[in-house]
Amino acid sequence: MAETTRSAGTASPAPARRARGARTTRPKAAVPPDDAAALVGHYRQMLLIRRFEERAARAYTEAKIGGYCHLNLGEEATVVGLMAALRPTDYLFTNYREHGYAIAKGIGADRVMAELYGRSTGVSKGWGGSMHLFDAEARLLGGYGIVGGQVPLAAGAALAVSYKGGDEVVMCHMGDGTTAIGAFHESLNIAALWDLPVVFVVINNGLGMGTTVERSAAEPELYRRGAAYRMESARVDGTDVVAVREAARTAVERARSESRPYLLETVSPRLKGHSVVDPARYRSAEEKEALKAADPLARLALELAEAGILSHDDRDRLDAEVTAEVDAAAAFADASPAPDVSTLFDYTYATPVPGELRRLPADPVFRS
Repeated sequence: MAETTRSAGTASPAPARRARGARTTRPKAAVPPDDAAALVGHYRQMLLIRRFEERAARAYTEAKIGGYCHLNLGEEATVVGLMAALRPTDYLFTNYREHGYAIAKGIGADRVMAELYGRSTGVSKGWGGSMHLFDAEARLLGGYGIVGGQVPLAAGAALAVSYKGGDEVVMCHMGDGTTAIGAFHESLNIAALWDLPVVFVVINNGLGMGTTVERSAAEPELYRRGAAYRMESARVDGTDVVAVREAARTAVERARSESRPYLLETVSPRLKGHSVVDPARYRSAEEKEALKAADPLARLALELAEAGILSHDDRDRLDAEVTAEVDAAAAFADASPAPDVSTLFDYTYATPVPGELRRLPADPVFRS
């Protein structure tokens, strides 16, 4: 398991800055033998997310998916490791790069794909699209398109849990760019002041769109920002699913048992551009090759093979299974109807609001 860098709430001088896309160092370790079944399950889920996102990219080029579309390609180990640390009753807030999180939280790939296609069978009834997945039953409370928009809401949900005396934990993930906005600091401050059971997770893929973290952050090791709020924090290799899972378990257990917030940073380079339309020309050929070499899916497959846990035939079988599942999800989305325009305002408010505006763009301002 990878070594996790920790802070007990006090910052120390930053070490020399790493090159873009570099990972935290990791000693070679054997796969825990008693964890074999869980690791195969993690591999399958990572593979499912990879094939789903590849199919989503293809569907976008076929004009079956509209709007913006951001993929978890290269971040599968982080996604699966984080979700493995949560109970089904725990809450999750995400940013707009959330397809894999929805699947790993237990939402069917068919309903996620249908939402990407804008169909009424999708998780948000076809009105949310790629960036706004939501499922109250699965306790996935969004998908948010505004950078950092989910962070104060996650703190509010944690306050509600604390107020009711519940044992649920709120996990809120965000990109590295979010750590520079005011809402991030305000939310961490109030979470620490009020002892809220929330785990803030920074998915550091090294780039805020096309700007490197080193160019945009005076302290590029983002977990150190927790020290300003006396908040325990840690940094972990996001390409190692076991390391992420164990670091997330530590953070979640602290939030659950002590009702204390936690800041976790996962270093998780993305394999592609910021969105499906970004060719990532800001990356050199050397950087692209380094990213391929750090592919978390290939890495886990190799480790499982070396441990005698997953054979080549097993990998082929799992690949066939998840490919069929993704094909079925795409067929389901294709066959599903678009939402009726009459439902456009059905979910604007959680409860009825007197005088709620339901005028469509072409409707007159005043009706006779």
